[in-house]
Amino acid sequence: MNIEEKINGEIKAAMLAKDAKRLEALRAIKSVVLLLKTSPEGLTDDSAMKAIQKEVKKRKESADIYKSQNRADLEETELFQANVLEEYLPKQLSEDEIKTELQKIIASVGATSAADLGKVMGAASKAFAGKADNKIVSALVKQLLG
Repeated sequence: MNIEEKINGEIKAAMLAKDAKRLEALRAIKSVVLLLKTSPEGLTDDSAMKAIQKEVKKRKESADIYKSQNRADLEETELFQANVLEEYLPKQLSEDEIKTELQKIIASVGATSAADLGKVMGAASKAFAGKADNKIVSALVKQLLG
């Protein structure tokens, strides 16, 4: 079952359950998938994962903005949608797991100082694609090299 079929099934289930909040989030995913289908690169699992990650990031940034403006109602909606979108992404690694992998990457690349940040980040972004937020990875790399 590909991602489009899975989302369509989830949309039907949300409609039958009359779960309007979940339905709204699922329709957002479906629109992303439909846009990917019509794009030149087409719909692949990798492109879908990247697009959904982008949507999650947008929603979390919006939630932060709403929080700073004391709009808890809108913040809650954005966070709920982000959580629904995250169900379609691979499990995110914890900071400890990221640190362990980063130490292996640093050793394999031969990085010794902060000047080697680019080498490490290049290898790390490939290794953690879809499994970790690059902001967290970058902060941990700076900490380990600094």
